[in-house]
Amino acid sequence: MKHPRTIAAATPHKHAYRMASTGEALTFAQLEAAANRNAHAMRSLGIGIGDHIAFMMENRLELMALAWAAQRSGVIFTAISRYLTADEAAYIVADCEAKLFITSDGYGAIGGEVRDLVETQPHFVMVGKAAEGFASWDALVAAQSANPIEDEAAGTAMLYSSGTTGRPKGIRRAFVTQGIEYANPIVGPVFCDLAGMTADSIYLSPAPLYHSAPLSGAMVACAEGATTIIMEKFNEERFLEIVETERITHTQVVPTMFVRLLKMPQEKRLSYDVSSLKGAVHVAAPCPVEVKRGMIDWWGPIVVEYYAGTEGNGVCASTSQEWLDHPGSVGRPLIGSIRILDDERNELPVGEVGDVFFDAGLVFAYYGDEEKTDRAFTEQGWSTLGDIGRLDEDGFLYLTDRRAYTIISGGVNVYPQEIEDLLISHPAVYDVAVFGVPSEELGEEVKAVVQPADGATAGDDLAAELIAYCRQRLSSIKTPKSVDFKADMPRTPTGKLMKRFLKDAYWETMKQSA
Repeated sequence: MKHPRTIAAATPHKHAYRMASTGEALTFAQLEAAANRNAHAMRSLGIGIGDHIAFMMENRLELMALAWAAQRSGVIFTAISRYLTADEAAYIVADCEAKLFITSDGYGAIGGEVRDLVETQPHFVMVGKAAEGFASWDALVAAQSANPIEDEAAGTAMLYSSGTTGRPKGIRRAFVTQGIEYANPIVGPVFCDLAGMTADSIYLSPAPLYHSAPLSGAMVACAEGATTIIMEKFNEERFLEIVETERITHTQVVPTMFVRLLKMPQEKRLSYDVSSLKGAVHVAAPCPVEVKRGMIDWWGPIVVEYYAGTEGNGVCASTSQEWLDHPGSVGRPLIGSIRILDDERNELPVGEVGDVFFDAGLVFAYYGDEEKTDRAFTEQGWSTLGDIGRLDEDGFLYLTDRRAYTIISGGVNVYPQEIEDLLISHPAVYDVAVFGVPSEELGEEVKAVVQPADGATAGDDLAAELIAYCRQRLSSIKTPKSVDFKADMPRTPTGKLMKRFLKDAYWETMKQSA
């Protein structure tokens, strides 16, 4: 059985999780006891098999103990981004019908606002020093038994989409409640079979654990018996320091982290010893070709990519060599096949661009949204994440963009991802977003919003330089008609670009001026 309990019995004193900054750690034996106590605490509040809980806190050991407690007690758990507003977080707490809301003393202020906004009034508890209106979770847990609860069952996560195109939706995956063996059919094969993770691995988790991929990675590593080191917050130089000093063997990152690592001064980034790395998994967004090539040149052929969603409806993956043979792809299916469909949901031939559907994987539903769930599935049971792409002759998938961000300019479909991938390669660009804005002549025209790199000066000269840079490499219809600048881009801490915030603001301004 792959589960931390098995590891605790064999190697009780081995570290399961350790915080990168403080060194605070949980051994596998301590994790087992903490997860059992947390499970008993939930039962003491009347939370049984199939009930929902939600938690909102920073990266900390208690978060992982909670996740493993829910996993062994048949509870459906929702981790909420700590970067949401109180209104956004309260929406999720109410929408998932949580019977328990857990936050930390570091988020007491926003936790209090959430409590005041949620009309359903679940149990409100706090890790650390409990604020007014919150019961002490630490005190409740400490009073419980460290032995397993009597009615153990397998729980699961119900995480929410990041809301890049609208209100987030809870993604409810089908799961069985017999036994508590931990199995992740999407992430497990990528980490263990392709990236080579074993019980001897030391895994560095640099991203917020409320997100699907980092949380899944940290749980897969633990179930395998590896030690996971958790960064409180990503910083490119600190990341390299930890890799060197802790002799990290495996990690999981997102493309924006690659970009930030490569934009460090070369002398500084190459001064760190990364030779211990055996597998670097990346996920969350397509990686620009030159960025990924730069990482493989630097770290060697250890970079493994996978494309999947919280929905768990399928997965594509590629090793470094497979990617070098098919640059720009996000891999080929590990289970089932990819189907590319047109607007009428007819299957398209190899090479043509259309909606990407998986024909295998887990069954899922968008919680409380039957209409959105129905739209995600075909009559054959194939399902989509809302992405657009094409297949090559070898079955490798190339993503173009999300359907919601396709620009229709002069009747031609323009996909922002290609333009963004080009602009990020310019030395004066630190981050970029491309989307369509209204045009009387074309319907929509291409707009680029750029965060300049250190040393680059925003202004008309740089805008003209970037437009010329695109014009030399892209067709005129794809070349941005204008470039604006922002000091910071609206990205989630897991690297997803919240493009709708930018796009909506431009469309609203233009509607008001029309």
